[in-house]
Amino acid sequence: MSNDVLISARDLSVHFPLRRLGFGERPVVRACEGINIEIEKGSFFGLVGESGSGKTTLGRAMLKAAPISLGEITYSDTDVTYDLGSLKGLELKEYRKRAQLIFQDPYAALSPRMTVRDIIAEPLEVMGITSSRAETDEKVREIAAKCRLNLEHLRRFPHAFSGGQRQRISIARALVSDPKFIVADESVAALDVSIQADVLNLLNSIQEESGITFLFISHDLSVIAHTCNFVAVMYLGQIVEAAPTHKLFSETAHPYTRALLSAIPSLDPDVRGHAQKLEGEIPSPINPPPGCRFNTRCPHAQERCRSEVPEWREMSSGHHVACHFSEELRAEFGT
Repeated sequence: MSNDVLISARDLSVHFPLRRLGFGERPVVRACEGINIEIEKGSFFGLVGESGSGKTTLGRAMLKAAPISLGEITYSDTDVTYDLGSLKGLELKEYRKRAQLIFQDPYAALSPRMTVRDIIAEPLEVMGITSSRAETDEKVREIAAKCRLNLEHLRRFPHAFSGGQRQRISIARALVSDPKFIVADESVAALDVSIQADVLNLLNSIQEESGITFLFISHDLSVIAHTCNFVAVMYLGQIVEAAPTHKLFSETAHPYTRALLSAIPSLDPDVRGHAQKLEGEIPSPINPPPGCRFNTRCPHAQERCRSEVPEWREMSSGHHVACHFSEELRAEFGT
């Protein structure tokens, strides 16, 4: 793994066995299958896809919160390297300080029985990072100010705050242990558009100041474009395209990515939308289709797509895609 890479997945699969009904094989949910990604230090890495594509499962696996069925995840900082598949005990506790999560729902993520001060201070106390209440309070005040929370807010309970303020509290709780890696799981999806912009700007300023590495999970490519410098597109448990953000938008090579891009609404009232409608529902991860997993909904699918798994290959520097006809489609898309 390169010295510039903080965390990487190699041939990663995450499976969830289900209860057997009657005789036969035990069904398995293949939430992630054969994932290969590298997230560089200090980057804002975007992960986009429909609901049910496996984005959250991948993020949880990178936090050692979901089981690794096959493959490996490696975290490598300047002073330590962890193989997450074998991580446990004191090493796992140490990794928890370095890797944190910002939840999607700011209303469900905060305990209604704890003050904001106690919510932010909890990681410090549980992980034993601070040795006294005075030190804890100083750290809480410092992080609260960075997340644009007033000192008077620390005495209140979560019900007194709006959605945007609650999300800033969640961000403060994630930052208080000085992590190197943060997974932001749909962290603005539940907020109004104006509040989304405020939270995204806050995350960007935090990343620029501290150099924290973000894995930003979203279903909205317009949000990804505003925030991330690299994007991976996920469909039914697999990465189908990955590229620097500007390349993904200007040199789109996978029909699924193209469909997601076409769904972004235009701010120009004179421009009518041309969203590409994908027929049918996303297939079940218990029984994914053979060949390319997108073939059941792809308007460009051919017989080869239904029988042969597309190779994960590099089209240009940093731009990878899994599609048999990516060159032809990129020319057709006009990118």
